[in-house]
Amino acid sequence: MASFANSVTLRQLRALAAIETTGSVTGAARRLGLTQPAITLQIRGLQALVGLPLLQRATDGMILTEVGRDVVALHHRIAAAVSDSAAAIDAIKGLTRGGVAIGAVSTAKYFVPFAIAGFSRAYPKIQIKLSIGNRNEILRALRDYALDIAITGWPPEDMDLERLLIGDHPHLIVAPHGHPLARRRKMALDALKDETFLVRELGSGTRLLMQRSFADRGFEPNIGMEIDSNETIKQAVMAGLGVAFISGHTVATELSNGRLVALDILGLPVVRQWYVVYRRDRALLPPALALANFLSNESRRFLPRVARTTRKSPAVRGSQCGSEA
Repeated sequence: MASFANSVTLRQLRALAAIETTGSVTGAARRLGLTQPAITLQIRGLQALVGLPLLQRATDGMILTEVGRDVVALHHRIAAAVSDSAAAIDAIKGLTRGGVAIGAVSTAKYFVPFAIAGFSRAYPKIQIKLSIGNRNEILRALRDYALDIAITGWPPEDMDLERLLIGDHPHLIVAPHGHPLARRRKMALDALKDETFLVRELGSGTRLLMQRSFADRGFEPNIGMEIDSNETIKQAVMAGLGVAFISGHTVATELSNGRLVALDILGLPVVRQWYVVYRRDRALLPPALALANFLSNESRRFLPRVARTTRKSPAVRGSQCGSEA
């Protein structure tokens, strides 16, 4: 039956089902809008694939053999599956169902869940799969087509991506409450030459942004500890283990409640932008495109508010380096 499975067509199955319903080749032709020879040709081809009689003549017309009834039952199952698939496609087009795989760099976890919650309230039937990782991990998944869309602060230049802007992403240097430099204003970066810096792991966008920003100013930080989590870095800074160059969105709460302070360094904060990105060579289904547009249009209102303890430098805003964990 391998030849049957590989060669049978929907036209052949429809012709046999129409004969069962009408009791004749003439009736089947009329029902399907075909000629009688066309129906006869389809039945002959189908019967050749099966290798057994599908029809027999009776006093009141053509009736199906036992094998013929089995083949028509197959037609009904296929027709039902096609109908279900068409309904599913219509549902996806209408955004009443479907799924989206989205990835976000770990720094974005401070606003992305809230933005997705807003989207889910508007489209409750769409299933969202969210992956969080550092920049290298998220971009690798995007390259491997494991993600429909991603949120990043630094779209790579070696991928052909559609980029939708979300909003500003400030980065600053934080210290524990009561730090000796907390009250000083408009310090040069060199004022931190004796400070110990707690930094993210290699592969982190925040780490790369810090390195590039500091190198542009000829400053080499004293790195005391490498930590692969923004949360752990915050706790380590509050414990007095050092200072950290970090996303303002990760420390907004701690700055507002005074557990951390943003040091007033000339040229800081470094302001980058958040983006929603997706591959141009991947046609997004309506649910993924709807989520991408929602995140671009609405996520700005979910971004954490960062206490403005320093003034932004317009020169830094245009920098070509970016950041995300």
